[in-house]
Amino acid sequence: MQISSLSRRGVLALSAAVALALAGCGDKSAPAAGAAAKAELTPVGIVQLVEHAALDACTKGVVDALAERGFKDGVNIKLDIQNAQGDQSNLHNIANRFVSNKDKVIFAVATPAAQAVATVAKNTPIVATAITDFVAAKLVKSDDAPGGNVTGVSDLGPIEAQLDLLLKFIPNAKVVGTIYNSSEINSAYQVEIFKQAAAKRGVEVLEATVSNVNDIQQAVASISSKVAGLWLPTDNVLASAIPALVKVTNPVKLPVVAGERGMTEAGCLGSISVDYYEIGRMTGQMGADILEGKKKPAEMPVQHVATGTPVFNLKAAEAIGVTIPDELKKGAVLFQ
Repeated sequence: MQISSLSRRGVLALSAAVALALAGCGDKSAPAAGAAAKAELTPVGIVQLVEHAALDACTKGVVDALAERGFKDGVNIKLDIQNAQGDQSNLHNIANRFVSNKDKVIFAVATPAAQAVATVAKNTPIVATAITDFVAAKLVKSDDAPGGNVTGVSDLGPIEAQLDLLLKFIPNAKVVGTIYNSSEINSAYQVEIFKQAAAKRGVEVLEATVSNVNDIQQAVASISSKVAGLWLPTDNVLASAIPALVKVTNPVKLPVVAGERGMTEAGCLGSISVDYYEIGRMTGQMGADILEGKKKPAEMPVQHVATGTPVFNLKAAEAIGVTIPDELKKGAVLFQ
């Protein structure tokens, strides 16, 4: 009987312990569910056309600006950063991926990337960067009033100042050259500005066009003996292959002024360049405003960078036998 009584008490104690344990598990289930809900991340896409210094700086600027505004990958947003490697079909596939993922904002880095995304993502806010002219690229109705789901930051540099810089190294020049990818709207737009600026200064411009990086050396060779210097727009094909280009220009001592800093660092003589990292930061700030629900692209004017910074490559100067005057070096970024 005593044993039976102990057994009953043991069973009751065990039952109570199990009940408490189950109750404890029930208490923990609510916070776990709350944590799961809290862990849901807002999807945000970034598509970059191709890898080169300027576009890389833009993308970094976007990510850094988002983080500064509290939008951090893995914390409250899920960043999907894709590089199309310059391939149009890749751009289309990436754009569709972002739409399928229901990204809340899409950042597009470079004109072809923005055009591809805008074609597919009709209802998703798009903030584009490294775009020379949003209107010419048919991304917005006007810079002041975009009117659709696209806005962003232009990278149009001080082209006249870049021409004047080139002419400082070839003051008696009557003919200068330019090379660009004719299928890039942004490049053709810049070349027109350059030609108008040259005409005002009594300088003729010879053009050579390329379709891909494999055309560059032949294009340079076709005009190098006819021009006193070369100017390059912010062209994605050219920016990807500056070392190949200067292999042709350096032996013939041809000064090359580029549209931006990264191309100068890669081997061109100099530039008056906008800051692509800062352009990216401006773009990220605009995207943060959209994520916070403060603004919509249709009512956000396209932004522009006000000034440029002189940039020189001292090794490039040495390679072509050019001395950069001290007055030009003052306040300039110098690559050794």
